[in-house]
Amino acid sequence: MATAYKKGDNDTRPWGKWEVLDSGEHFCVKRITVNPEAILSLQMHHFRSEHWIIVQGEAMVILGEDTLYRHANDSIYIPVKTKHRIKNNSSTEPLIFIEIQTGETLDENDIVRFEDSYGRVQ
Repeated sequence: MATAYKKGDNDTRPWGKWEVLDSGEHFCVKRITVNPEAILSLQMHHFRSEHWIIVQGEAMVILGEDTLYRHANDSIYIPVKTKHRIKNNSSTEPLIFIEIQTGETLDENDIVRFEDSYGRVQ
């Protein structure tokens, strides 16, 4: 299976929401909105890499052992099997970024969580 996502798929999460803008064999493009001060789980993926482009807001990104700060028009590359997470640093505005997933298998089952503020660690 290359991708389980299709255009228009969406989901609401405790930290915000995502929507699939486009998908095809071995790629998926999502718009992700992170609520003020919310943080995604510290996670990694076995089968996909990700490219993030910040569209709005200020993000704190954990990438491996590094902590990075990114703003609108900045980008981040997350290689396969690299621990990562993103936090919205604003207390009032949403963080919006575009996530481009590439890889052999693209689905929600390829998430390994290490830390999570919402009790979703496996």
